[in-house]
Amino acid sequence: MLEKHLLRRVEAIRQRQPIPLELALWDGGRHQLGESSRITLHLKTPRAIAPLLHPSLHALGRAYVEGLIDVEGPVDEAIMLAEQLARTAPGTSSLGSLPNWIARHTRHSDREAIAYHYDVSNEFYAQFLDPKLVYSCAYYRNGHEDLATAQTQKLEHICRKLALTPGQRLLDIGCGWGALAIHAARHHGVDVVGITLSRQQFDFARQRVREAGLSDHVEIRLEDYRDLAAREGFDRIASVGMFEHVGLKNLGAYFARVHALLRPGGIALNHGITSSDPDSRSVGLGAGEFIEQYVFPDGELPHVSLAIHELSAAGLELADAESLRLHYARTLAQWSAAFEAKLDTMRALAGERRARIWRMYLAGCAHAFARGWINLYQLLAFKPLTGQALSPSPLPLTRDYMYHDGWSVPRPSVG
Repeated sequence: MLEKHLLRRVEAIRQRQPIPLELALWDGGRHQLGESSRITLHLKTPRAIAPLLHPSLHALGRAYVEGLIDVEGPVDEAIMLAEQLARTAPGTSSLGSLPNWIARHTRHSDREAIAYHYDVSNEFYAQFLDPKLVYSCAYYRNGHEDLATAQTQKLEHICRKLALTPGQRLLDIGCGWGALAIHAARHHGVDVVGITLSRQQFDFARQRVREAGLSDHVEIRLEDYRDLAAREGFDRIASVGMFEHVGLKNLGAYFARVHALLRPGGIALNHGITSSDPDSRSVGLGAGEFIEQYVFPDGELPHVSLAIHELSAAGLELADAESLRLHYARTLAQWSAAFEAKLDTMRALAGERRARIWRMYLAGCAHAFARGWINLYQLLAFKPLTGQALSPSPLPLTRDYMYHDGWSVPRPSVG
């Protein structure tokens, strides 16, 4: 019965919305949904029919992860055709449900979510990231840079936006494997405290700091941002690829914590993924639901307007907002290509199921950023000086200071 429904569905697509896609059934049957297909979906079992009758990127991705479907052909093209297939479903909407404002986001649950995503293994990430293991959007000045160059440019872009000067104290929230902390200390002479919830990142970042000879200037801690004492005081704060894990209901408390930790006149930069939906719904024909289930448990993306509102309500003044959406599309495409080139190695390191998750995740996110389903913003803000009705900004009048010296990376000042 299900197979008859599938055949009717195939014929309807061929007649109304042809897709260059071939279906190869478990019994040897083959069906074309359009002409000149470069992608073949291998249905391994009759159970694979249901996701094709009611397709969404979540349903199709789940079928792939659970081994009901195999994909033959370039993965980026497979993602594009999966979107076309999802749009053939009756009543298709790109929007997901409204945000879950009662999600847990306790210290324990956040630590578990971080461990699930980041503690796969350092070797796993090293296969597709740049040599510095920068796991966030790169910055392309001309679009032709290799990944390592673009990631170094991103680190420098952040440091210049923060107007770092020697002797300042920088907090790096969600420091990853330590790339930004090391870059800021080495090239800008600041003292850095980097915090992470990932044990593997913590151990590796500390090792890299020691190897760089920067132990007197960089301290890596296994610590939750909520547990930092306000009395520590920082001149600058950077949060890169972290606030996606905070939870929408906690954004106010998150930015309030940044405000409390920042000294008056201090500058903060928040670099994070945002939803394109003004109501902060997940978008992308079920792509958000797939990521929630398999990739980032409890991850939630605010619209940039919500982030700016909460930032401002916490007492910070927004100075600059820059979208890096197309930069992240390019970054993810490079990660995905590197992952594909080492697919057998990824399977050996993480297992078949997790390799399938990451294969779809990287290619799918590259597609999502290119399509504008999600965005990435760098929000630059400062803490006004206390006791002044009209507080001056600690930043220059224009953005020129971000782009001086023809964008060469400065020589090391310490280490």
